[in-house]
Amino acid sequence: MSTRYLPTWPKALTAEKTTLHVIVGSKNPVKVGCTREAFSQAFGSVGLVEGVDALSNISPQPRSEEETLLGAKNRVFHAKSLVPEADYWVGIEGGVDEDPQGMYAFAWIYVLHCSGKSSQSKTGTFYLPPQVVALIREGMELGHADDLVFQAQNSKQKGGSVGLLTQGVITREAYYQQAMVLALIPFLNDSLYPAG
Repeated sequence: MSTRYLPTWPKALTAEKTTLHVIVGSKNPVKVGCTREAFSQAFGSVGLVEGVDALSNISPQPRSEEETLLGAKNRVFHAKSLVPEADYWVGIEGGVDEDPQGMYAFAWIYVLHCSGKSSQSKTGTFYLPPQVVALIREGMELGHADDLVFQAQNSKQKGGSVGLLTQGVITREAYYQQAMVLALIPFLNDSLYPAG
């Protein structure tokens, strides 16, 4: 029988575990759902997780790592201005970039705590098929390109590219959720990751 390692919860987080108020910088049900699940996994339970229409202030389809991370950060700070009394604000921004292998998709997660401490994490990456890449290069957003190529409707609020390409093995919510938990590491190990 193996013994599972359980972290020592920081006192501030232990006290908050059932009363956290988390704001997601999007009303997309996938982003809100993965945030709720990730915070519940990390903290044992969570209070209120809600989405708001926060602006990314970047292009509709970010085309680099830097622009995508900036979009996630912008969503957090806009969400904070809309709901300043929350405990955490979360930004999730999907983007694409290219390397010699081709165009790949990913998402950046940015988390800000009311103390001012922040963290970020990125999902895994996967390469997009040539038909989708061609449409993105013509100026189409990834979600719309997926809908066209896969004859789907509003796929970005469902399984997304990762769900379509893995044939449902990895859902968009599960894809984001792991990266969200990784972004929470500094808050779960408060003394190891000082703010600033």
